[in-house]
Amino acid sequence: MIIREKIEDREAEILSKHATLSMNSKGREKEEKQCDIRPCFQRDRDRILYSKSFRRLKDKTQVFLSPDGDHYRTRMTHTLEVSQNARTIAKALMLNEDLAEAIALGHDLGHTPFGHAGERALNAVCPEGFRHNEQSLRIVEKLENAGKGLNLTWEVRDGIINHEIDLTPATLEGKVVRLSDKIAYMHHDMDDAIRGGIISEKDVPESLAKVIGHTNGEWLDTFIHDIIATSMGQDDIRMSQEVYEAFHTLRKFMFERVYTNPVAKGQEGKVEEMIKILYRYYVEHVDLLPDYLKEIMDRGESSRERIVCDYVSSMTDRYAVAIFEEVYVPHSWAVL
Repeated sequence: MIIREKIEDREAEILSKHATLSMNSKGREKEEKQCDIRPCFQRDRDRILYSKSFRRLKDKTQVFLSPDGDHYRTRMTHTLEVSQNARTIAKALMLNEDLAEAIALGHDLGHTPFGHAGERALNAVCPEGFRHNEQSLRIVEKLENAGKGLNLTWEVRDGIINHEIDLTPATLEGKVVRLSDKIAYMHHDMDDAIRGGIISEKDVPESLAKVIGHTNGEWLDTFIHDIIATSMGQDDIRMSQEVYEAFHTLRKFMFERVYTNPVAKGQEGKVEEMIKILYRYYVEHVDLLPDYLKEIMDRGESSRERIVCDYVSSMTDRYAVAIFEEVYVPHSWAVL
């Protein structure tokens, strides 16, 4: 018996009856020979981790635009914290930790430069609209690997597209990631906001603190423990009613005090205009796009506008600014 089969048998022996077993995966769009060591979800995790799209997350905004300071979160550190939350919950509930980790690592691959400001800009100018979860799926299915895609399993792709709060993943592991994403960003965005002097833990209403704790660390601990306790042995992933209401109250508080704070978000108008300008520029200069994107367009698989969205959304913060300056900012004249 090969190593992968031994691991799959072990999954069947020890995981919850509600877990998604690797041996029961619905498979990949393109059939391929299985690895002799790694089960399919572990293999998907590795493909995402080694992708260019994943590496670019290190230079994409989480909440604060290009902050000064080494300790503010980026889209990559957010992704790693989501992954850690998801692995902790999945392991405690005896779910498939590899599947949860793969979904978590891939869920934000489609995010634009400058976070949700960039997403709003592309959604406003592209006739087909733009949503980062849909772009994440498009990346793993079509764009990564120079237009070949990553050929991930159905379960991982389902978890990626359905990680938004108003959507429902088909697996419990996907549901774990969906909640892990929300509690991760509220935890670290609060931490960053405190570091930036925008808010303090004492600003959280006492009625809310009595339920989830008085410190940022206590809030994260409360949410994770509550999800585990409430979901144990169940065919669903959820919080208790009291903590779920507190979760939404804290989320509303974060939107009022951090996510729409004029100090933290004062530069977003400039960002949105810059992204819109870059989009329009490349619509008129599609010949400047990478060859694999032009080939997708030439085959009739995607419109010009969608291909331009693919390119602009893939940019890091730094690269988007550099391209904008190169195209639109005059350079000093010099005699060579």
